[in-house]
Amino acid sequence: MTMTDEAPVLLERDGTIVRVVLNRPEARNALNLPMCLALREAFERIDGDLEIRAVLVEGKGDVFCAGADMKERKDRDAIWIRQRRIAAFQAYAAIERCTRPVIALVQGPTVGSGGEIAMSCDFVVAASNASFRFPEAHWGTVGATQRLQRVIGRSRAKELLFTARQMPVEEAVTLGLVARIVEPEVLAETGLALVRRIAEAPPLAMVLTKQAVELGACADLDAGIRIELAAIERLLADGGWKASIDNFVRTVGGKGDATD
Repeated sequence: MTMTDEAPVLLERDGTIVRVVLNRPEARNALNLPMCLALREAFERIDGDLEIRAVLVEGKGDVFCAGADMKERKDRDAIWIRQRRIAAFQAYAAIERCTRPVIALVQGPTVGSGGEIAMSCDFVVAASNASFRFPEAHWGTVGATQRLQRVIGRSRAKELLFTARQMPVEEAVTLGLVARIVEPEVLAETGLALVRRIAEAPPLAMVLTKQAVELGACADLDAGIRIELAAIERLLADGGWKASIDNFVRTVGGKGDATD
């Protein structure tokens, strides 16, 4: 699973792991229409490959994504702009719909659409030189109004959207936008270690865990428990849980480690 070096998005396969690389370093990986279409296609391909266990999303070069490519909008009409925005929404949705765990590796200034891509992933690991900014309103458009408030809360989202200020990575961790900070030189290594660890889990259990979290976020606790029980029932029907228990007993033995 590879694409040409000139493609706006690269797919690099390593066994059961795939790296999705934003590949416009000369434009600080700014999101344009070809990249929107390529991201959507990439994640549709990934979701159709049952051998893939985990996905990394990263940017080539020193910047994850510097936002939308405003240059491509020059001399375009409203119809084109509308279709371009729809293409971006479809790309973000394809990332969110991916049934496998997706981790964003973020470095440098992450702006507007870059933040949308990162928030569409399951969680973000950021370099200590990362920052986040959502300047859409100051650019005369509207964006990030939905995911951002769901991640950090409505009031904090408004403050960032209204002021277009740059948010340092330490604040992003505090607000829950970033899960972990590492030094830039170990960002790639940390990401690979994480997805390799994720890939060790039984694939159906991991898929159902992600699904249960996502569905449960839209439900009250009682409904959420029913969602989890339904996932457990599917695992029991599959039968693979027996091998997992045998492997747990064989590897842990009498060490006293246990889970429910």
